[in-house]
Amino acid sequence: MIRRCALLWDEKLIFSRYVEECGVTCEHITPHMVAAPFYRGRFATLIIPTGFANPAFSGLLPALKSAAPRIRRFVEQGGRLLVFGAASDRGDAYEWLPIRLRYHHQYGPVSLTLDKDSPWACLVEGYDTGSIECDGYFTDFEGSVIARAGNNPVLIGTVLGKGVIVATTIHEYPSRPFLASFCSAAEETLF
Repeated sequence: MIRRCALLWDEKLIFSRYVEECGVTCEHITPHMVAAPFYRGRFATLIIPTGFANPAFSGLLPALKSAAPRIRRFVEQGGRLLVFGAASDRGDAYEWLPIRLRYHHQYGPVSLTLDKDSPWACLVEGYDTGSIECDGYFTDFEGSVIARAGNNPVLIGTVLGKGVIVATTIHEYPSRPFLASFCSAAEETLF
């Protein structure tokens, strides 16, 4: 089993150290690399952290838009994509995704209701789901709801081709069991 992910961000994040402590090899990929048509990497998972659409935090959104066909191909061919909250109410924040997803930015603690039958519900394993930070919720989406804050979806999962997309507004690191599982595959997928 291969445990390898790409963490997409402008500069290296402390989050990469956490991912590696979960037993996952983590490669930092910059917006320039994402947008470059000649860049090729092989991973089980791509991770897009919180704030990717807010220019105060990151310049990643234009690169994601230019790489939209490659992202679709990556997922359809068996890759896994984990994307967090945009931290912006931009209408185009998720247009690079190969699925329909709309988001409303609203930061604060919420109480979660989980679909415990989903293998991705373990994203919040070890957290107090009665009071967990979220940076918003999804207003329109394709896929299945894994967690809600009241009536608002905050964690969804979608199968696309041979791969999967998990999108969340939960503003916490994913649990160690989630990362170990989600970032594992029998083989890497070309990005």
